[in-house]
Amino acid sequence: MNIGMFQATPIQSISENLNNNTFFIKRDDLLPLSFGGNKARKAVLFFEDLMREESDCVVTYGSSSSNHCRIIANIAAVKNIPCHIISPSESSHPTSNSKMIELFGALVTLCPLAEVNITIERKLVELKEQGYKPYFIQGGGHGDIGTQAYVNAYEEILEYERVSGMKFDYIFHTTGTGTTQAGLVCGKLLHGDKREIVGISNARKNPYGGQVVLDSVNSYFINIGKVPITTEEIIFIDDYVLSGYGFYNQQILKTIKEVLINDGIPMDTTYTGKAFWGMKEYIKNNQINGNKVLFIHTGGTPLFFDNLEELMNE
Repeated sequence: MNIGMFQATPIQSISENLNNNTFFIKRDDLLPLSFGGNKARKAVLFFEDLMREESDCVVTYGSSSSNHCRIIANIAAVKNIPCHIISPSESSHPTSNSKMIELFGALVTLCPLAEVNITIERKLVELKEQGYKPYFIQGGGHGDIGTQAYVNAYEEILEYERVSGMKFDYIFHTTGTGTTQAGLVCGKLLHGDKREIVGISNARKNPYGGQVVLDSVNSYFINIGKVPITTEEIIFIDDYVLSGYGFYNQQILKTIKEVLINDGIPMDTTYTGKAFWGMKEYIKNNQINGNKVLFIHTGGTPLFFDNLEELMNE
């Protein structure tokens, strides 16, 4: 299973015309693996590394809403290797993703958020004592491999621009654990581009959120022999997190409904719908006019159905 074997995800124009900007969406939700998304890009690369390391089980971390955990559990099932997920009990509730994680046979260990790290360490020791060679993937696909996945995605954007003859002025996306944004920033800097890459945070606040992205960029750059950058290169916007991860409002529901009806594209309240609403607010608040704007749909389609009844009543 190799992301390089997949075709580049499509970029399509949409009907949104806020402030005379022209909007496009890159459909990473259409990657042909377990509902796609940015976590699919990352997970395939992690599993390639897992196979190189000759590991025989996988351990990762995430909430019951985690797209990352759904993808990891699915690929582990395809590979027929055990998958262990450490999940914070504070954010554990039934979702479409959690049901699929169960369907894929992943073994979920619940623990308080404050005990996640020690629980991961104990699980790795336990598996080694049982004779396994476990492979650990940080939550959200964090790390240089996850960053590489979105350096690759940036190359796809450049190829689209080359073929179409147009250039995007802004790239927006939801940002969380940081490697999606880090990969896009690395791609931009490696090619000397001047466009702005704006991460709309789904939970984290500055300065921590922006620092995590910066650390990911510099980890990747140091690994490939490039000079580290400074925080000025990172646009991490935390104005639209509301009360934090998983929280949403009626404006987000309205945004999701409009995009679905007008363009046939599903979004969710935790990640993409929240970020698309945040992007629109950012554009209005910063008086961005007459530009070509690309929004990256980073997946989460199963979570769309968790709020379908609310959308019906919106």
